[in-house]
Amino acid sequence: MSIRMTAIRATTACGIACVSAMCSVWAQQVPPRPAAEAQLRVYPVQGAVSVIAGDGGNITVQNGREGTLLVDTGLAENAGRLVSEVQARFKGSVMWIINTHVHPDHVGGNEAFAKADASKPVNFLGARLDGSQPLKIIAQSNVLARLVSEAGDGTRLSDVALPRDEYATPFKDMRFNDEAVVMHHEPNAHTDGDTLVYFQKSDVISTGDLFTPGGYPFIDVARGGSVKGEIAALNHILDLAVPGHTQEGGTYVIPGHGRICDEADVVEYRDMVVIVRDRVQDLIKKGMTLEQVQAAAPSRDYDTEYVTASSFVKANDFVAAIYRSLMGKQ
Repeated sequence: MSIRMTAIRATTACGIACVSAMCSVWAQQVPPRPAAEAQLRVYPVQGAVSVIAGDGGNITVQNGREGTLLVDTGLAENAGRLVSEVQARFKGSVMWIINTHVHPDHVGGNEAFAKADASKPVNFLGARLDGSQPLKIIAQSNVLARLVSEAGDGTRLSDVALPRDEYATPFKDMRFNDEAVVMHHEPNAHTDGDTLVYFQKSDVISTGDLFTPGGYPFIDVARGGSVKGEIAALNHILDLAVPGHTQEGGTYVIPGHGRICDEADVVEYRDMVVIVRDRVQDLIKKGMTLEQVQAAAPSRDYDTEYVTASSFVKANDFVAAIYRSLMGKQ
């Protein structure tokens, strides 16, 4: 493993627990906890892609002569610091935001960036003085539908922060900063609106919460997630990724939360999900109830690696999500 890869892994381990501060508003699986003061850290990953860690999750940044593209925008309460950090560290305007899914720790900063974009000076004809185009926010169509229909408790995004540039096809692609950026819809995986983003020239994949190496995946069954779709999405990441020498490096993978990874890390994670799925499925075939399946602890040999005191997804939560997914229950 390269020294650079080791350093990135060590310093970007922000942990899946950060998601709970806002995600619990909707998921309501654990009591909400106040978000910690953001200590944002910026690291180059590969090619034109960097990552900002410490904002409740990882923010992927692609930057070049045309400006900046962001994958996700973090927590709303940290958005001001994130906007300042992006403006200070990266040249040009933020032109694109891609939201990987609906959860508020990934869309919370949309409004702050939209307002910063709207404040840019214009001439008497309304054209931007810096020649830039208005910010566009992209997401799979289910994300927009849920953002509009859910969150009647005051957490709904304002109109300027909604991903109006939606797509409903299996993939959407574009070219930005002389690089092909391909967005793949991963159906019914973590949610029903997950987007996997592949920066082809930089050879970097941004996964959102489809992949969280520091903890068990949050399969949001209530919002269309399923273990079948989760495994399919992880296999798609492996289809796109090409390892480097001795299976290290090569395509880098930026998860929604946690350290920067490569293909070998995704293989290990995929295998874990498949093995626990198979165990739960076998117990279901024996006629066991959810409580009996949880008592059998089908994930017990992985719990020491993927569960800590502060984990968002505990072992029983993971097993329950798999059980409900296989049984077709919300």
